[in-house]
Order: sequence, then structure tokens, then C-alpha cells
Amino acid sequence: MKNVKSAHFWQIDHKTKNILDVKGIIILPSPEAWEKFKWSRKWFNKKPKEGYFIWVKKQVDFPLFTCVSIASKKIHQELQNLLILEKNLNIEIQGVCNTLSKNLCGIHKAQGKIILKEGSTLKYKHIHSWSREDIVEPDYKFLLEKNSKLDYNYENLFTSKKLKIVSSFDVFAGASCNVKIVVNCTQTETEIKDTLRLVEKGASGIVKLRLVGEKGSNISAYSQILAEAESKGHLDCQGLMVDKDSVISLDPKLICKNKLAQLTHEASIGRISGEQLSYLRMRGFSEKQAIDLIINGFLKA
Repeated sequence: MKNVKSAHFWQIDHKTKNILDVKGIIILPSPEAWEKFKWSRKWFNKKPKEGYFIWVKKQVDFPLFTCVSIASKKIHQELQNLLILEKNLNIEIQGVCNTLSKNLCGIHKAQGKIILKEGSTLKYKHIHSWSREDIVEPDYKFLLEKNSKLDYNYENLFTSKKLKIVSSFDVFAGASCNVKIVVNCTQTETEIKDTLRLVEKGASGIVKLRLVGEKGSNISAYSQILAEAESKGHLDCQGLMVDKDSVISLDPKLICKNKLAQLTHEASIGRISGEQLSYLRMRGFSEKQAIDLIINGFLKA
């Protein structure tokens, strides 16, 4: 992970630690943006208490970096984040949310809206890393205007006690999105709800889920594509059971409201086979190393 001190927006607990000035980009704590830009209020669900506002008005040739952390005991974050890309920009962002030590029993709730205006492109890598006693609930809505493109990767490789992920993608004429949600659950109660809405002609999208259940995890995933116009969409949901005490439930759904739309899905839940383990053990790996290699390969697929 990048040096957090280089983050363009950096928050610890409820305090904004640092904001870096970038020419052509306005970065503010969300409460300040609410007061300064009255037009932004239509995008926030309510008056924000904390979170970030990023308005990208001009092209930059380096990735933007945000970091929100919990460092103190029993912190309850309620973030409202807003990211807006103006027309025809090509932007890359990495966002990190995490806890800085174990056993803080924090609550991280984040509601975000990401607006891609006509012809813009966003590559967004969203990384979460938590400790066992945390509760985490990200809820993000993406709006893709005409001919825009989104490449969104969410990774949660160190999960909390409870995890609820809600994400929605509204895709308009000629726009496209490529979404991947990766969650490696250990002793985690997880609920995932994602909706891809293909609103206008020429919209397209792919959603991939890669979910691993370990040590008594319970994972429920509800994925939906709704086609309202001539469009194309695909769901790819895959789960991997690492032990007999975990449960994975996949519920993919396709809803077509236009006879010219093309919607497909595939879903599978598998386990680590004895053959895979034997093959790696014969090459000198311990059982734990072999399992870790298999999981890493699955998550990257």
C-alpha cells in the first residue's frame, strides 16, 4: 500500500488529517462541500458528518489516493463520500479503508456516490482491510453517463465480524462497466447485494464475484442485472468453500424488460480438492501454503 502520508485525502477516526492540493481537482471534507457547493446537496443522502468530496475538473496523469482509517476503540464512522468526474477525463483512483490495530471493535459505514459524466473513464481500486471485531457496511452507487467507462475492483482480504456490501451501477447509452468484488471471509457474517441497471441502448456491464468462506463464515450474495433497453450484461458468481463449517449462498438474477437485450450468468460453488493439495504438497509446500496458493489463484481468476 502507498505511503498514507501521500494520500490526497486522509481521515483517521473522525478527523481529517491531510488534504493535498491538486491543480484542477477540488478535494474537501464532505461537510465543507455541502456548505460551499449548494448543488452538491442533491447527491448527498443527507447533510454529511464526515467523508470526502472529490470533484475532478481537469485531467491528471497520476492516480489519486484516499485513505480512511480507524485507530481508536469503538469508533463509529458514518461517511458520506462523493466523487464527480467531468466530461472526457481518464482518471485512476485507489481508495483504502482499514483499521490500524486489532480489537478496536470499530464500526465503518460509508455511503458513496460516484458520478462519471459523458465520455469519462474511471479505474477505481477499492481496498478494505479489517480486524475480526469490526462491523463494516459500504454502500456505493455509481452513475455512468453516456459513453463513460468504469473499471471497479473491490477487495476485502482481511474481513470483519460482520460485513454488508451494497453496490449499484446505473449505466446509460453506450456506457460500460467492469466490476469485480473479491471477499476472503474468515469467521465472517457477510451479505452482498449488487445491482447492475442497463438503462439505455448500448449500455453494457460485467459483474464478477469471487467469494471464499473459511472457519465458519456465512456468505450470502444477491446479484442482479436489470435490462431496460437494448443492452448486454453478464454475471459471473463463484464461491470457494475452504472448510465444512462455512456456508455460501449465491442468488443471481436476470430481469429483462427489452426483447433486444442479452443477459447471461454463471454461478458455481466449489471446494479445494484433494488432488490440488496433493499436487502442491508433492512440490514441497506445507498444507497451509498450498491452501493459500489455491485461494489466491481463485481470487485472481
